[in-house]
Amino acid sequence: MRKTLMIMAFLAAMPAGAALAEEGCFVPMSDWQPRAAVAQLAKDKGWTVRRIKIDDGCYEIDAKDGDGKSIEATIHPATLEVLKIEHEQPEKAEEED
Repeated sequence: MRKTLMIMAFLAAMPAGAALAEEGCFVPMSDWQPRAAVAQLAKDKGWTVRRIKIDDGCYEIDAKDGDGKSIEATIHPATLEVLKIEHEQPEKAEEED
């Protein structure tokens, strides 16, 4: 019983957004924005889209930003809020001897 109370207290103290972002976007498909709206969001941000896919219930955009750097953005399917952006580092070419 004491262990259960400790777990409940811990979960209550966690921010709800952090818990959802880590586990994915759980939104009924009827509430999703269309893929065209996601593409427009990317265009408005100056991104060149390579691919839009669904991962863990979120939209995921693989694109290049305005500087030509590769990015991967996680987008909430209902609100189109950018939840996370990862800047991908280009692989370094090995120097020839």
